[in-house]
Amino acid sequence: MTVGETYRPLVGVFWMLVTGACFVAVNALVKFLGGRIPAAEAAFLRYILGIVFLLPMIRPILNARLSKRQLGLFSLRGLVHTLGVVCWFYAMSQIPLAEVTAMGYLTPVYVTIGAALFLGETLAVRRILAVVIALVGVVIILRPGFRELSPGHVAMLFTALFFSVGYLTAKKLTDEVSPVVVVGMLSITVTIGLAPLALAVWVMPTFWELCILFAVACFATAGHYTMTLAFAAAPVTVTQPVTFLQLVWAVLLGWAVFGESVDIWVMLGGLLIISAISFITWREAVLKRRQLTPNVNATKG
Repeated sequence: MTVGETYRPLVGVFWMLVTGACFVAVNALVKFLGGRIPAAEAAFLRYILGIVFLLPMIRPILNARLSKRQLGLFSLRGLVHTLGVVCWFYAMSQIPLAEVTAMGYLTPVYVTIGAALFLGETLAVRRILAVVIALVGVVIILRPGFRELSPGHVAMLFTALFFSVGYLTAKKLTDEVSPVVVVGMLSITVTIGLAPLALAVWVMPTFWELCILFAVACFATAGHYTMTLAFAAAPVTVTQPVTFLQLVWAVLLGWAVFGESVDIWVMLGGLLIISAISFITWREAVLKRRQLTPNVNATKG
């Protein structure tokens, strides 16, 4: 955190707990929706029903006067995020809630690898080891050779990959435009990207299904907002480990509501992945502090 910001770890942990509850609610609602509505249509309806949250972002987007290059990057992010959202909605209808949640932790791991390959960031030995541990966690969850892997598992692998490309693109854009523009353009481009996919497989939704998808949009928006509150109150190194509780809630919810068995291997694999992510986050925070702290020979102003 920068000088002058208030360090409130308990507040940060609280808001991250609320964030986890919101995202688990999103997962549960999509799971409850079932597979009657095709994944592309369900994703499109979730975004189009959440358009009300986009209205305050219209003016900042218009005032940003985006260049052709920026519009191209936003289009790329919208494309990969569209594919990721469709894969995620499909996975939710195919595999247990806990497995979707656990495999979703892969995105920061992909981001770490992608930042080294495409953004020139250094991938030190410790970070390589953390990535390897995270991948071991994925193998523990999937257990290839010991059980049949469903298309839902493959979809989640691609979900994390597509989202990681989107996050890397967003990382470049946040250096040039405001976060409001980044979030708003994502909603616009994904809605446009999902429209033809949804129309190709359209099934008339019921009023109840529309209510569920609107609730998904509300919880997703609330989750992103409370996440920003968590980051404002405490460093990511404090709030990141709390995200593992999302897996605990998902396991309990899947067992209590959807009759899914509690898989200890999914919990173990998820713990390895989130531990690796927390270590990577901690190392990045340490390196940033070293860069911000002048050495003893530095000239004092």
